[in-house]
Amino acid sequence: MSKYQFKKKKIMKSLKLSAVILLLLFTSTFSFADHQPKKKQTIKVALLLDTSNSMDGLINQAKAQLWEIVNELSYAKYGIQKPNLEIALYEYGNSNLPSREGFIRQVLQFSNDLNEISEKLFSLTTNGGNEFCGQVIQTSLNELDWGTNKNDLKLLFIAGNEPFTQGKINYKEAVANAKEKEVVVNTIFCGNYSNGISGMWKDGADLGGGDYLTINQDEKIVHIITPYDNDIIILNKKLNGTYIYFGKKGYSNYNKQKVQDSNAMQMQEAVAVKRAVSKSSRLYNNAKWDLVDADKNGKLDYKKIEKKNLPPALQNKSENEIKAYVQLKAKEREEIQQKIQELNSKRRKYIAKKQKESIKKDDLNNVMIKAIKRQAKLKNYSW
Repeated sequence: MSKYQFKKKKIMKSLKLSAVILLLLFTSTFSFADHQPKKKQTIKVALLLDTSNSMDGLINQAKAQLWEIVNELSYAKYGIQKPNLEIALYEYGNSNLPSREGFIRQVLQFSNDLNEISEKLFSLTTNGGNEFCGQVIQTSLNELDWGTNKNDLKLLFIAGNEPFTQGKINYKEAVANAKEKEVVVNTIFCGNYSNGISGMWKDGADLGGGDYLTINQDEKIVHIITPYDNDIIILNKKLNGTYIYFGKKGYSNYNKQKVQDSNAMQMQEAVAVKRAVSKSSRLYNNAKWDLVDADKNGKLDYKKIEKKNLPPALQNKSENEIKAYVQLKAKEREEIQQKIQELNSKRRKYIAKKQKESIKKDDLNNVMIKAIKRQAKLKNYSW
């Protein structure tokens, strides 16, 4: 074999080897991508609430209607998947807040902890101040983790009753920045429809691709009482008995759950019923402090549990005894939650029938759900 033929043969072998390597890299890359878990879609809702003197009614509506909104979103679907829900909360226009921050405060970063969301909402108080809509929108865009998932539904709701044009940041600039992040801006004017238009609230929603909504914030919420409410309240008490706290903040979080039950009941029994329904839904998950949810999520290492942070009845139990107790409570919870959902199905039918017989009012719950559903359908979410 000549030197030329030998070199040619060597080059051909090298080229073939390179081609094989490239083919392996190419196929393995696609195989790796195909087996990557698809990120679950999330409905992200940022609530920007005016907490100036005149807004007590708005805050009360938000407290009363939180659970109805959560329940409605629990039925959402994206194809065959059921999306997560995260809610963030800001207050603005309150003179108790620092003027250098524009009388704006982040009350809660995006969270899926429904007890925490309720706690923060019930902590809000009102006081007179300056309402800078453009600035609070821009602040929420800067501070919140909106994420980069194209299939997430990102919604911002800003509610108030002063002109939308106040403050050093032009609302048009803030809304344009929201569109860049694919955040839909909805405006809720607390007052007369035409006054909201002249105050540029409608313009803000139009520019933000959202809905312009109006409510009478001082109107008392009328809840429809159903024959199933009392049974749901009783089941909710039994449901609380299935929670097993653990960890350093376990007991305080366990207690927080009871406090938020009490807050809902103080609003009205119907609000407590709606919260109980939320607690029986897939969106109510307390894996960070409850053994049953943590075990269900597969994130629980029984060997690392500090027994001093468990309920007294479990502190002297063995690992196997604790596991058995967790399984027992998990079974109880599943049965109770199923019963609540069955009663809620009957309750919803009863309410739908009663609503046909009366005029549906534009309270915070109704206008928000209507807007969310319309915008969700544009991104292929369904109910």
